[in-house]
Amino acid sequence: MEKYAELRKAVEKVELVDAHAHNIVSLDSVFPFIRCFTEADGDALSYATHSLCSKRSLREIAELYGSEVSLSGVEEYRRRSGLQSITSVCFKAARIAAILIDDGIDLDKKQDTQWHRSFAPIVGRVLRIENLAEKILDEEAPNGSPWTLDVFTTIFVGKLKSDVTVADGIFGLKSIAAYRSGLEINTNVSRQDAEEGLAEVLCAGKPVRITNKNFVDYIFTRSLEVALCFDLPMQLHTGSSETDLDLRLANPLHLRTLLEDKRFSKCRIVLLHASYPFSKEASYLASVYPQVYLDFGLAIPKLSINGMISSVKELLELAPVKKVMFSTDGYAFPETFYLGARKAREVVFTVLRDACVDGDLSIPQAMEAAEDIFAKNATQFYKINVAMESIDSKHAICPKFMSMTYNSSQNDIALVRIIWVDASGQHRCRVVPARRFYDVVVENGVGLTFACMGMTSAIDGPADGTNLSGVGETRLVPDLSTKYRIPWAKQEEMVLADMHLKPGKPWEYCPREALRRVSKVLKDEFNLVVNAGFEVEFYLLKRILREGKEEWVPFDSFPYCSTSAFDAASPIFHGVLPALQSLNVSVEQLHAEAGKGQFEKAIGHTVCSHAADNLIFTHEVIKAFARRHGLLATFVPKFALDDIGSGSHVHISLWENGENVFMASGEGSCYGISKVGEEFMAGVLHHLPSILAFTAPIPNSYDRIQPNTWSGAYQCWGQENREAPLRTACPPGVPDGLVSNFEIKSFDGCANPHLGLASIIASGIDGLRRHLRLPKPVDENPSNLHAELQRLPTSLSESLEALEKDDIFKDLIGEKLLVAIKGIRKAEIYYYGKNEDAYKQLIHHY
Repeated sequence: MEKYAELRKAVEKVELVDAHAHNIVSLDSVFPFIRCFTEADGDALSYATHSLCSKRSLREIAELYGSEVSLSGVEEYRRRSGLQSITSVCFKAARIAAILIDDGIDLDKKQDTQWHRSFAPIVGRVLRIENLAEKILDEEAPNGSPWTLDVFTTIFVGKLKSDVTVADGIFGLKSIAAYRSGLEINTNVSRQDAEEGLAEVLCAGKPVRITNKNFVDYIFTRSLEVALCFDLPMQLHTGSSETDLDLRLANPLHLRTLLEDKRFSKCRIVLLHASYPFSKEASYLASVYPQVYLDFGLAIPKLSINGMISSVKELLELAPVKKVMFSTDGYAFPETFYLGARKAREVVFTVLRDACVDGDLSIPQAMEAAEDIFAKNATQFYKINVAMESIDSKHAICPKFMSMTYNSSQNDIALVRIIWVDASGQHRCRVVPARRFYDVVVENGVGLTFACMGMTSAIDGPADGTNLSGVGETRLVPDLSTKYRIPWAKQEEMVLADMHLKPGKPWEYCPREALRRVSKVLKDEFNLVVNAGFEVEFYLLKRILREGKEEWVPFDSFPYCSTSAFDAASPIFHGVLPALQSLNVSVEQLHAEAGKGQFEKAIGHTVCSHAADNLIFTHEVIKAFARRHGLLATFVPKFALDDIGSGSHVHISLWENGENVFMASGEGSCYGISKVGEEFMAGVLHHLPSILAFTAPIPNSYDRIQPNTWSGAYQCWGQENREAPLRTACPPGVPDGLVSNFEIKSFDGCANPHLGLASIIASGIDGLRRHLRLPKPVDENPSNLHAELQRLPTSLSESLEALEKDDIFKDLIGEKLLVAIKGIRKAEIYYYGKNEDAYKQLIHHY
């Protein structure tokens, strides 16, 4: 068998995309652990331990845990270890990179989707349509009126559209019509039949359970229309399951009427569970209908070894390999994910090896097939390569690929750093032992005084005028989608935190929530999403003693883009780059900048909420690896008043349904920018003096924003003009005459990135609402036109004055948060005005 060692290695190596699974439940759930091995229920469970699947699976779990090989032994290990630990063990062993969860099963004490993000880098949702319809009908109709078909349809379709556009990472829809009335779905249910079906459902009382065939088919058809509109796939339960399913009606051949309906010929349909025992029928349908795809979860691992192998072989008899996908159908217990992944690897290896033996495949073709079945097919089909970056802890959409690297918690983690960035832009953290983090903090957060969002860069106490003090407490609630093992401290993890008054209720002062609020307005009003990418400039400083006093001086004196400068710093960057990659932060390029000891690193663009998070992680990584080499990295805007300043230039683009719509399309575009792009950018230009109070937040920021320093000192814009504060950019690969994004120069490393981006988006929204237009671009050094152009604020006082006069931020950013920001800025002005050399201490803060 050594001949197939390469194939085995390929099967074992690939990280899995689990395209269909369900929520895990708490250890004290009434859902019995024996259900891990069987679909049986009730009295039938008494025989479950005698099935081949049960005996094999129990042995494999005991082997994984090192426990006694018995049901009681495994259960005792689970109780002793805790849910976090066993889930970590199972997911690490399964090597699952992405999971799509159908959370429509009503399991006792099930964990929410967010919880699962501690154990897999990518966790998305599949929305079960019948569950949504039943939840709607369980409520009273609007205004106390009776339910009618029209009222239901309006709410159902509206909710469906809303969920798939702004909800938490929905990758597809799912129907369990097979359970309710069978797969012979009528896509032309008459209005009268649908109304009668709704009436019958309502007459049955609450909680609502939809079983009337006409109404089931009506809901399915309306959902398919939404799926078609948003290019979402529809997963369909097919084949066997619990006893409430009539197996005769679950044969996928019943779908012929649906598949022949030309209206839905472009709707992608996934037949779940290998359609077992109708695997051959499913294979036939996938071979003749371009819209039909197959998923073999549940058949693996619930069947015997021969049964699993036979089922997968039957799927591949006719179906193209590119249309067959893996899933665990994991549910309730983390062990089901492990068993599904383990057996799938074994079975797929056997099936592909036999195909090589039979001459159907060559070994290289079989290796390619393994990657397709386990990851690539689902990645492409569910557009995970498009949407991975978009899974914000709340909602967002983004058009960029995120590499899938394993990120679950480990048994050797000792401490977890919970990080937040305050309104003065300083990174702060609370550190808790790992056990307490997982047992208490994940769900409840940690307490933090209100005063922490009123602190300045100079004093660790709330500034006057912020309305914040030591009275009152918020909760730092970890966003587990941002939790990573710390690359330079392997026994620690770090996670970014949201601020809640209590878990589930965001605090109005939370910067991350402020960015979500304005992003939601942009999405709701204009169906737009902002992408952002930062160019991060910083100095590397070394410590010297001069006349017995400590000083920090530039690491080197090499010029711009010097090979010697990079060579000198390369040991640091060889640590920084893989560390950022492990945090899913892509680096596009880096080089020595014009200042002595200054460098720049450009990080890849992504949805704005992730871009802000990535900037925080980038600062943390650069500072940490500089410290490891005895250096200090600082992002202060003007470290030395006689040298070049450091900024965090941000590139902004607009996206709609996965396409860059900042860039013009077709004839007649102005400056290569679309109409919405121009209006958004015009809003940013118009409000730029006020934006500076967010993006250039300390007095030292204005020592950087000077003419003839490429920092953007005048209120204007230009095409590839690096002296303008706003510059349209046409990077390599963009067609001539078009621009893909615009750069904002007036953003520095002391800004809270979430607040800075929120102010930019708020300004863009105003531009869109008022249909603002850009003035003519400046195509020369703006200093040459100083008599004609408005100078941007030359001090924090001037930008704060502009903010005081600007009304748009109150509603979009939030009035209370805005008051706090103004109070902090006034305190900064006062302190640094009284203490001329105090800016020199900023290198230890930023």
